[in-house]
Amino acid sequence: MNNKNTGLIATIAAVILCGCPGLFAAFWGALTAVISFIPGADINIGGSSDPSAALFSGLGTCCIGILFIAVPVAVGFFGLRKKPEVVVSIEEPLPPIS
Repeated sequence: MNNKNTGLIATIAAVILCGCPGLFAAFWGALTAVISFIPGADINIGGSSDPSAALFSGLGTCCIGILFIAVPVAVGFFGLRKKPEVVVSIEEPLPPIS
């Protein structure tokens, strides 16, 4: 297998293992943060019915989800980019030593 296939497999694995849970976490965190502003909503975050606990829990989960979404983007960028080739020509004369 060449590096392009390895990068593609790593990207697909990162999307499945990090991207999908990251999207779910970001959605869940945003939903929890929005629900904290609804008056009279039945909030139960870790046994607490405090709206500020729901807000901070939602924002924290949303941030973690965004970090999880960034992992497959980085893996795809570094795994699938075309690396520059270094060409050394033997025909060129060596520079003078000063």
